Amino acid sequence: MDLNQLLSVYLDELEFRRNVSPLTIRNYKHYLTRFLEFLEGPLPSSSDGIREKSKIFVKSLTHEKIREFRLFLSRYSDSHNMTLKRVTQNYHLIALRSFLKFMIKRDIDVLSPEKVDLGKADSRNIKFLEREQVERLLSMPEISSDEGLRDKAILEVLFSTGLRVSELVSLNRDQINFERKEFGIIGKGRRSRVVFLSDTAVSWTKRYLTVRTDNHTPLFIRYSGKKPDVVEVDKTGESFRLSARSVERLVEKYVKKARLPIKITPHGLRHSFATDLLSGGADLRAIQEMLGHKNVSTTQIYTHITNPQLKEIHYKFHRR
Repeated sequence: MDLNQLLSVYLDELEFRRNVSPLTIRNYKHYLTRFLEFLEGPLPSSSDGIREKSKIFVKSLTHEKIREFRLFLSRYSDSHNMTLKRVTQNYHLIALRSFLKFMIKRDIDVLSPEKVDLGKADSRNIKFLEREQVERLLSMPEISSDEGLRDKAILEVLFSTGLRVSELVSLNRDQINFERKEFGIIGKGRRSRVVFLSDTAVSWTKRYLTVRTDNHTPLFIRYSGKKPDVVEVDKTGESFRLSARSVERLVEKYVKKARLPIKITPHGLRHSFATDLLSGGADLRAIQEMLGHKNVSTTQIYTHITNPQLKEIHYKFHRR
C-alpha cells in the first residue's frame, strides 16, 4: 500500500473522527511528510524534466529505516544551519508512532509503534519572572492610548490566568463572566477547564472594553495592519482578531522596555503564574487543573524551580 495515500486518509481521520486541533494536524502533517520524503530519497524526473513523486510502500517501514531516520533528524540542518532540538526530533517520532497505530487499526501488517523509541529529552530550562519583575513588566504599557490599554489588559490576563497564547487570542467578549471573575475555555487536547481572573485583570479588561466603540466579537483586536474593505468585513469582526504572533511581539516589546534580565515570552508568563502559585503554597493538583495539564507529571517541572516546603526544611535544618 502507498504510504502517501495512507497519510492522506490518516490526516482526514484526525480532523473528522478524533476532533484533533488544526495545529496538531498541521504539525503531524509536517513531521510525517518529512519522514516520507526521507524514505523517498531523491525524486526521479519524467521525460519532460518534471520531478515525479514515487510510491512508497508499507514494507519500507523497517527497523533499519527508522534508525536511519533518527540519524537524519539528529544531523539535520536547514539553509540557515539551524538544527532540530531534541524535543522536536521526538515530535517526529511521536507522530510516526501515531501513524503506525492508525495502520494497525486498519489491519495493515506494519512495524509495531512500541518499536519506535524516543530519544532522551533535554532538561527543560524554565524561564520565569519574580513577582517584582512581573510588576515592572505590567507597568510598561502606556494606558493613555487604546492600544496601550489593550496591551495592559493582555499582560494582566496572561499573568492572572496562565493561559496559553493560543487560548488567549481565541477569547471572545461574551465568554468572560466579570461578576464571577471566571470563564470556560477549551484548551490543548480539547480539554475544557475553568479559568479564574484576578481583581486587577478584571478591572483592566473592563476598562479596555469600555473604550471599544466596535461590536467585534473577539476580546482582543488589532489596531494596526491592513484594514479589509468594508464589503469584506464580517459582522463579527473576526478579521480584526489579534494573532498569537502579535501577542508574542508585544510581550517582547515590553520586556525590552522594562529592561528585564531574561527574555520572556507569553509562555514565560504562564511559567511565572505557575511558580508564583507554587511559591505561595498552592497544591500541585490545583495548579495542574488551572494550567490545563493532562498529567500532573507535566506540572511537576515547577517543583524543580521553587518548592516552599523544601525551602522551609533547608532553613530549619541548615541555619548558620
